[in-house]
Amino acid sequence: MSSHSSPAKSGLLALTLGAVGVVYGDIGTSPLYALREVFAHGHVPLTPGNVYGVLSMIFWTLTVVVSLKYVTLILRADNNGEGGLIAMLALASMTVVSRPDLRRPLLLLGIFGTAIFFGDGVITPAISVLSAVEGLEVAAPGLHRFVVPVTLVVLTALFVVQRHGTAGIGRFFGPVMVLWFFVLAALGAWHIADNPAVLWALSPHYALAFVTSHPAIAFIALGSVVLCVTGAEALYADMGHFGKRPIRVAWFGLAMPALALNYFGQGAMLLDHPGNASNPFFEMAPTWALYPLIGLATCATVIASQALITAAFSVTKQVIQLGYLPRMRIHHTSVRETGQVYLPFINWSLYVCIFAAVVFFGSSGKLAAAYGITVTIDMLITTSMTFLVIHYGWKYPWALSVAATCFFFAIDFVFFSANVVKVFDGGWFPLVIGGAMFTIMMTWKQGRVLMAERLREDAIELRGFLESVFVSPPTRVQGTAVFLVSDAGLTPNALLHNLKHNKVLHETNLFVHVHHHEVPWIGFDKRCEIEPLGHDCWQVTLHFGFKNDPDVPEALSLLRGRGVQLDEMDTSYFLSRDIVIPTIGKGMAIWREKLFASMHRNASAAADFLNLPTNRVVELGSKVEI
Repeated sequence: MSSHSSPAKSGLLALTLGAVGVVYGDIGTSPLYALREVFAHGHVPLTPGNVYGVLSMIFWTLTVVVSLKYVTLILRADNNGEGGLIAMLALASMTVVSRPDLRRPLLLLGIFGTAIFFGDGVITPAISVLSAVEGLEVAAPGLHRFVVPVTLVVLTALFVVQRHGTAGIGRFFGPVMVLWFFVLAALGAWHIADNPAVLWALSPHYALAFVTSHPAIAFIALGSVVLCVTGAEALYADMGHFGKRPIRVAWFGLAMPALALNYFGQGAMLLDHPGNASNPFFEMAPTWALYPLIGLATCATVIASQALITAAFSVTKQVIQLGYLPRMRIHHTSVRETGQVYLPFINWSLYVCIFAAVVFFGSSGKLAAAYGITVTIDMLITTSMTFLVIHYGWKYPWALSVAATCFFFAIDFVFFSANVVKVFDGGWFPLVIGGAMFTIMMTWKQGRVLMAERLREDAIELRGFLESVFVSPPTRVQGTAVFLVSDAGLTPNALLHNLKHNKVLHETNLFVHVHHHEVPWIGFDKRCEIEPLGHDCWQVTLHFGFKNDPDVPEALSLLRGRGVQLDEMDTSYFLSRDIVIPTIGKGMAIWREKLFASMHRNASAAADFLNLPTNRVVELGSKVEI
């Protein structure tokens, strides 16, 4: 028995260590600013009763939102083992596929949540690294003027190294974050030992008493208390990388105890030293440990930022394959891990926005006002989609489904309401980014639909066209021609142009339609569908999930032995390269049509996206008015 259990335990330990390094980077660095934001601005008076009330609210927020909602409930809603907003969207939309009245608003909601994620992706690295470097102000107030420049240097270095991938340094993420959590726990326990009475705040009645006796102040405090659960979405998003059990073990075994100890330690210190409210985290440390702690905090925030940047690459790739963003250049940074990708455009777009956020806001305190709104919007969207999965997917009774999700929805809505008041204090910034992304994504999706409709109007049915061609067949040349088609069953423009100008037809012709599904993975056993059209012509449909890498030559190699003879060196790929012409009239607003035309023109080549051999690709263009 021991020979089998030992490898299993070592595998669980490795995955748990990885989960600590990637999943809990964001939420693990929230003690740098969460409690500070409650008391630092004077909106919530620093009294013993308020300290006890806020600590109780933080502890029960961690318990209800993270432990119960995400770790216990939402981790069960996996899409073939995958998690995250895109996986949840795909899972929820499949459960209501027969209900178009629900499916369309659901898709809009999910895409909006994904767009808002990019706003969150700008704020997280900016506030995390800034809050760590601001420890310099505690160590030496004269270093204040260096905080922003040092932050920008750290962030610039982080984005410069993205193109090399994280495989080399990723193995250090887990140990560094484990050390970080132990330091959090040690600092907290040290101050709790000086004032153990602070542990009475574990009782929820202190939070209830705070809310009932000072409702307005408590409402303001909630806007900052929610910062203690920033990064909770990562629990679900990274499920596919580590699995449910390691994430749960890492949370209950290390992350939550360390976070609770640190928050209560900060509270104990504030009860004895109210003047430390301006930066309670770094004020906890003894003088000799300040600079090492600043260094460790900077490393932890860089790791938290890295996890989010990696997530942004992964989410963008999935959104592209779902058809809501144009193709982009995607570089694989690891030969073993297909999920490790680098998108230059996303990398430098994020960098520009983060740079602007750091310079414009100038401090983590001002950025904190911009932070909570995006977090709470995504929490609300996740909870809403969870209801559809529970009721329509898992077939739970209506009453039980409502009870299971309305409780969490009410809590999320209260946090969201508390952050709405901060929109004009900075919350507008990530909302503008999210709104811009949503506009781009919906413009691309709608533009593709309009373009497909326009092409369909002028298209010729493939089977009938081939029958007419072979009445008086053209010259057949050696080799295989692969025609990529956007609509199965319709004649591709590339074939028409090839017959018109070259007046030849290859010996073997494959009309290939690439179909991206709303599931993460589709195995090789379900990759290809083939239908004979006669005269050595076949209609082929290739199926990919939104986490599969679309590799057309690899997929077509599966056709060997199914009546199709393929020689890689004797195969040519024909693509239609359409030029979009915006026109006034039906369709979208003219500015959106121009935006779509620009995105279509600048999209990465289909040959690169589909992994076609560049020396055997033929592109034939045409103009399409929308």
